Amino acid sequence: MELAYYSDYAVRLVNTEEPSRGKDTLTSVDAVRDLFGGNQSAARRATDADVTRFRSVRSRLRAVFEAADGGDETLAVDLLNSLLLEFPVSPQISGHDFRDDDGRPLWHMHLADHPSNATAGYAAIAVMGLAFHLTEYGVDRLGLCEATPCRNAYLDTSTNRSRRYCSDRCATRANVAAYRARKRLEADRSQSTGRAADTIQRASASGER
Repeated sequence: MELAYYSDYAVRLVNTEEPSRGKDTLTSVDAVRDLFGGNQSAARRATDADVTRFRSVRSRLRAVFEAADGGDETLAVDLLNSLLLEFPVSPQISGHDFRDDDGRPLWHMHLADHPSNATAGYAAIAVMGLAFHLTEYGVDRLGLCEATPCRNAYLDTSTNRSRRYCSDRCATRANVAAYRARKRLEADRSQSTGRAADTIQRASASGER
């Protein structure tokens, strides 16, 4: 089962909103359909009602990432379990069009779309994918970008669990900001040292007189 692919459904949905920036791209049926990517048969089921439903699922998925990022492992699992109960999956064995050397389908597990509505189908896949990722790699692999004010969700797939940013862009921006902060601190310290030296020198000159 392509765990990274399915868990990415959750990340894509959560990142349609940037609360600290007041941005929200999930404002239309077309925006909902775009989230499905190449799964156009599922996307076509989306209606105006799914915009509100998707936003509700989005806030609950963000809460999972926030709990994980804050180190509250139990809360993250409880929130995810609640979503799993509400949006059950329908697993199927699929072979697609791929064949092995003997001409047989390459069978694998696939999470089928829920038939009731677009939100239920998307949520079921996103939640199960995230659950597989959490149990396979650990809660600390779910994070929120440390670059202010981004806070986008990401899945840490690094070998040493070192990821802190949602993208290279945010990592670069944070590194530049940290570099500039260090330079300002060094300049302030240099000025303080210079002022202290001047004070000592003036005091010494006054004493000699």
